Amino acid sequence: MKDISNRKQGTPSPCAACRLLRRRCTRDCVFAPYFPADEPHKFANVHRVFGASNINKMLQELPEHQRVDAVSSMVYEANARVRDPVYGCVGAISSLQQQIDVLQAQLAIVQAEVVHLRVWQNASRSSSNDQSGFHEASPSNSGSTSSQIIAPSHGDAIFDIGAWIPCGERHVSN
Repeated sequence: MKDISNRKQGTPSPCAACRLLRRRCTRDCVFAPYFPADEPHKFANVHRVFGASNINKMLQELPEHQRVDAVSSMVYEANARVRDPVYGCVGAISSLQQQIDVLQAQLAIVQAEVVHLRVWQNASRSSSNDQSGFHEASPSNSGSTSSQIIAPSHGDAIFDIGAWIPCGERHVSN
């Protein structure tokens, strides 16, 4: 059963938009289906960023089946603008893209380490009859001895990870 205190003379309480705008909420209120009375913060941020008349125009111009998605997008953009007034969603997207780039670089490094470990493991298996202290695998593209995989026979590996960092991020010291 609905709470009677939310009703005024038999009419339901106004939607969040009408309450914030201090106007009477009618049956055909365009805001009511998308901004319920129990979520006033939802409309407050959207109103602050877009303005009530612009929201009304956007909703009126859209077919009803697209309005839910439009309101969802407006709420997301408004919340992002409140958090970051300068960049809004673009700032959030940029931050996420930077995180993806960092994670992809880390993944490439880990994949390179796996390849190096497999090469080292195969080299140590093939030379298990060899009693020398070090096993050497093939050099990388640079050809320098510092970019080779050299592993002492007791299991510690030395890797040149710099060869696996993308060209724009590599710092080479000569």
